[in-house]
Amino acid sequence: MPKKRSHIKNFKPSLTSSATQPVNGSEKRPKSVNERLANLRLATAGPSSSSRPAPANSPSVPPAIREILQIPETPTPAPRQSVRQRFDSNGRRLPAGPAPPRSWMVTASAPEAISSLSRSRRICYSGHDKTILPGSPLPQPGSLIDLVLKQLAADWDVHRVYNQHHLFFVPNHLKSALIRYVAIASVGGLTPADLKAILLQPTVSASDTSMPFHSQSSLEVACLDLSSSIGRSLNLRDVVDLLFNDVGQTVIEELQESWEASDVSQVAPRVLLPNLTHLSLALDPLSPREVSWRQLLTLSSKLPTITHLSLAYWPEPCLNPRSKYTTVLSPQGHKIPYGGTSIYSHSIDHDWSEALLVLRMLSSHFYKLEFLDLTGCAGWFEALRLKDGHDFVDWTGCWSKMSVLRLYTGWNLGTNAMVSDRSAYSAAVDTAKGIEKHIRSLRAGKGIFMTVERDDIVDGM
Repeated sequence: MPKKRSHIKNFKPSLTSSATQPVNGSEKRPKSVNERLANLRLATAGPSSSSRPAPANSPSVPPAIREILQIPETPTPAPRQSVRQRFDSNGRRLPAGPAPPRSWMVTASAPEAISSLSRSRRICYSGHDKTILPGSPLPQPGSLIDLVLKQLAADWDVHRVYNQHHLFFVPNHLKSALIRYVAIASVGGLTPADLKAILLQPTVSASDTSMPFHSQSSLEVACLDLSSSIGRSLNLRDVVDLLFNDVGQTVIEELQESWEASDVSQVAPRVLLPNLTHLSLALDPLSPREVSWRQLLTLSSKLPTITHLSLAYWPEPCLNPRSKYTTVLSPQGHKIPYGGTSIYSHSIDHDWSEALLVLRMLSSHFYKLEFLDLTGCAGWFEALRLKDGHDFVDWTGCWSKMSVLRLYTGWNLGTNAMVSDRSAYSAAVDTAKGIEKHIRSLRAGKGIFMTVERDDIVDGM
């Protein structure tokens, strides 16, 4: 018998049958991807974009013809997207990608600026008016000459270039004031070239011996105020090179009858300011105190005529300050300071031997001093009344002519002053009082009466 054939039904839908099936009106055809993207663009554009007219493809028409033909105005083009600058201010190419966050761009000096801001709220440094030497030829504050000199110092970057050959002809009685104003108010400070332009004739150089080295100007200048420029744009070596000409002047004399007689003589070094009596080397309290006591001793040995001196804000006397934090190993294995003063010499060891040595040498050179300004030097006030063997400040010998000693702290307590600031301020004032009593007891009414200018402790500190 023949086998029965079972018909297998095909469950796969046929395209022809699905295409020929009628579509019901209630069913909606699904939207394509392009239609959905178009709807999203219309939704995100908002009403403002629909109200803006589309840019016209036709060429522009003059305004007069546009009004006649009643053609709408051509819409303005859309602004371009801001393109990130690929180069910085120095011309270097910036790295690809988005800009770095602000926290990455904070410089390393930001913590120092924050700390200095907090310190400025704790203490307030005194102005430069407290470092003026008595007897300095300065104009009256607020006068016309005072205003003119201040404006000249403010625009010194221009005058030092375009008027450098005319600065020497400033009146002699105004040169000291001009030097002080430029040293304080100028952005770059006072430079050796500025001093030469003011004090030296344009046609006279240090090696020119045909012209007289001493002019009427150099003879009349008796005050040299270099406040705030020492340690910043000037160092004491530049001052020594300017004031003293070490090149001996060779003079040819007449022929001698005997060959043993010398026919060439060396003239002593010439001094630029032979009548200099007032010298201010005050530092800027907000700048690094990079000065050398060795160079000061060299300068003092050549200027015995100084009667008024200012060393405001100078660091503690030390011949080699760079070795303060350096130690060497002894043969026994002990670490000893490399220099005469270590970091703990004054605070823990109470060793002021090197400071006393420097002050003794300074007093032996400046033996004509009548006024000394040590404003802001409270850290080493104690050395003025101590004694270490033969090293001490001789108030009855070398400095017996001194009648005024200025011992201001150099700063005042701020609104957010801490307990340590108040104790340091009161300790400095008490030390100044002790020095005054010490000097008066040494002189015991036999010498010149000493006046110590110092701060007073305010009640309620």
